[in-house]
This record gives sequence, C-alpha cells and structure tokens, in this order.
Amino acid sequence: MYPAQFLNPRTNLRTDEYGGSAEHRLRFLRAALTSVRAAVGRDFVVGMRISGDEMGGDGLRPDESQAVCASLDADGLLDYVSVCAGSSSSLSGAVHIAAPMTESAAYTAPLAAAVKSVVRVPVIVAGRINQPHEGDAVIAQGQADACAMTRALICDPAMPAKAERSEVDSIRACIGCNQACMGHFQRGCAISCIQHPETGREVRFGTLQITRRPKSVMVIGGGPGGLKAAAVAAERGHRVALYEAASRVGGQMLLAELLPGRSEFGGAVTNLEGEARRAGVRFVTGTTVDPGLVWSEQPDELIVVTGARPFRPEIETLDEPHMVEAWDVIRGHTLPAGRVLVADWRGDWIGLGVANHLARLGHRVTLAVTGYAAGEHLQQYVRNAMVAAAVEAKVEILPNVRLRGADDDTAYLQHTLTERPVLVAGVSAVVLAQGHASVTDLLEVDGFPRERIHAVGDCLSPRTVEEAVLEGLTVAAAI
Repeated sequence: MYPAQFLNPRTNLRTDEYGGSAEHRLRFLRAALTSVRAAVGRDFVVGMRISGDEMGGDGLRPDESQAVCASLDADGLLDYVSVCAGSSSSLSGAVHIAAPMTESAAYTAPLAAAVKSVVRVPVIVAGRINQPHEGDAVIAQGQADACAMTRALICDPAMPAKAERSEVDSIRACIGCNQACMGHFQRGCAISCIQHPETGREVRFGTLQITRRPKSVMVIGGGPGGLKAAAVAAERGHRVALYEAASRVGGQMLLAELLPGRSEFGGAVTNLEGEARRAGVRFVTGTTVDPGLVWSEQPDELIVVTGARPFRPEIETLDEPHMVEAWDVIRGHTLPAGRVLVADWRGDWIGLGVANHLARLGHRVTLAVTGYAAGEHLQQYVRNAMVAAAVEAKVEILPNVRLRGADDDTAYLQHTLTERPVLVAGVSAVVLAQGHASVTDLLEVDGFPRERIHAVGDCLSPRTVEEAVLEGLTVAAAI
C-alpha cells in the first residue's frame, strides 16, 4: 500500500489508528514525513508528489488532495509540493501517469493551481508540459511555481539550453506517443524516443563523428527514416539530397496525424524535417526516383527509404462489396451509410484509429481484430485511451477473427482459435487494415554497387516510426 491509499476513504477501510477520520488517514504519511525531516534536518529540501486527481472512480479526488496538502503545509513538513494526475490503481487513472497525446498540453495545471491556493510552499506541476512556452504560460498564470518535464527531456535533452539561447524553433517537442519511453520502460528495456533514438544510446550516438571524406548521399523517401538519415548524414558533413515523390515529406506520419487524438504526430514531421533543413539537406519533392535518376545524380551512397504500401491478402468476394484500404478512408474516401467493418490485422493505431474516425462520422462500426485486443501493440496508456474512445463511440470490437470474404452486405470472418466461421451481417463497406508490403523497387539498381545501397524503414520490413528513425540514424552514422 502506498501513502495515497491511506488518504483515500474509499480504499482505506482500516479500523485502527490509521483509518477512519481524515486525521487518522493522514497519520501514516505525516509520520513518514516527520521521520524524513528528523533524519535530514531543516537545511535539506523535502517535498512530496501527490496526484491532484487520481482520475478513477474510487481514486483520490481534488478536494481530498487539497485538504491533505493544506494539513501538511500547516505542519511545516514540506518545502514544496509536486502535483500530477492519475494513479496506477485503476486502468482509467493509469492513463494519466504519462498521458498520451489525447490529453491537451499542461492539462494538469488547474490541479496544481487548486493545491497552490491552499499551501504556502512552492508548487511544481507535471503532466504533458512539452515546451518552454507551455511552462512559461502556467507560471505566468500563477497556476504553479515550476514545471517538471520528463518525456520532453527524453525527446530533446538540449531543450533547456536551446530555450536559454532563444533557439526555440529548434526544440524537438515530445508528441506524447509513449512508444519508446513508457513503452520501453514497461517492457523492462532502456528508455528512448522514436524521434530521438540517440536517447538511451548516448555511448554509441551521443557524439557524431564529422566525416573526413565528405560524400554525396542520395536519400530516396521523405518519411521519418529518410528525414533522420538525411539530417544525420548532413550533420556529419556529407552532401545530402532527399527525394520525395509526394509534395510533402512525412510519409505515413501524415496519415497518423489525421486520425482522432493523433494530431500531434504532425509535430514529429515538423521536428524531423527541421533537423534535416538546419543540417543543410537539399529537398526535392514531387519527384519519383527511378534508376535513371539515380545514375544521373551519381551519388556516392544511396539510402533507400521507399516505405510500404497497404497489403491486401487473398479475400473471396461476391457481388462487388464496397472494400477500401484504411489509407483511403484516412485521406477522405466517403463510405456508404450503414455498418462498416474494419478488418484489423496489425493491432496498432491504424485499425483502431480508423474505427474511431468512422464512428465520429456517424457510421456504426465493427472492428474485427485478428489479435487478442484492439490496439494490443500500442503502449498501454495510448491503447487504453483509444479503446475508451471506441467504447464511448459504441464501436463493436470482435477479437481473434480474420477476414476471409465479403459480399455486398456480409463480412465473412474466421475465428483464429476455433477456426469456426463468424458472420457479420448488414455491412455496407469493409475497410482493410491488413498490414503493409515493402516497396523494394530501388533496393537494387543495375550497375550500382550493392554495398553502397542502404535500406531503411518499411522498405526493409514494415514496422513503425521508431525502427525507421533508428535505422536512419544507424545507417547515416556509419557512412
């Protein structure tokens, strides 16, 4: 039992001197702080972090947290209070331990302000404060005396120094994806960042070696891996040109930012593109690269980051069902009215995100997941926030099924455990989120030395932004 559970009348059911009245429930924490203060003396700073709202049905509530802080402040036991949100004691509350991008910037500041109104000591606030101007606004409004930033510094360890130099445009802002920070931590791995894989790998990549033999480097593909590869290669002194077939760089991140609660993925595009431009990369957009262009450019090194396209497995169809790719829906393809079945093979943000998107548009949605749960490969807090949104939008979720066929009003599924048929009737359209197939056309260019061609990202194997950016860094650091 941790101290906050003593404070909560809904979880502290003790009948001894540590339960019952508010004063008795506070006894354990007060004794702990008294013991700490006695051990370290008055000259040592002692503070306490407390959740201003545990955000769960039985969690500690704002008025209760404020009363605790006021009592301890009156005792003179604290030099500061650090206010956050959420609790690990409930799934709904745990989302706020490291809130995903579905929560707005500095959304915990009002909780800190409420505590600040009842204590005399400084108040620190934590929770989705990603950039200096956000912290400045919180402090200027009197909601807190200081702001704590963790994921923001994992994403950009140089942020304080950049802010001090007024180089705010170069700050790499955290997007709250939670994948390589909290996701790694909860798997027992070293933390990192999908935008800045140097974090956690400082010994290997912390100091880039400037090349003694500058080369011309041609990067084909402006997705996350291509942008990172181009930036790092240019920072090391190579002459780098990045080619992108579309009018904008960003790759699949431009799709991710269009889904509900995922708009901050656009920030990753801004950050990675900014790194590359500041490093001196030459951008060529709206240009499809073929072997002829490679030979006309005559690069010393070729980094291929051509990504992937939607994969469509063999699906039996009858009567021409309305069947489209998830990418089409994200880009604005209009579906007929009625129930839509989203067939999700990967269990990531695409199927679940598209289901939520279609539900917001007014469709009745069934999300058919091949795995055990919707979004099962997403970090826990991200997944729970997205699944909660799906439940609120009345999305029906069918786990452990794969799509086998469809006609004009029925989707034919197969249960992955029993292999028995599962039919979903009254379906007006089927949306496919069935994974991706690598685009490998330029992994070999006739006559171009194979050892000078480097594959990065989905063209090597379809995965996520994290792997693409790490591979871009790894390849560019080795050239």
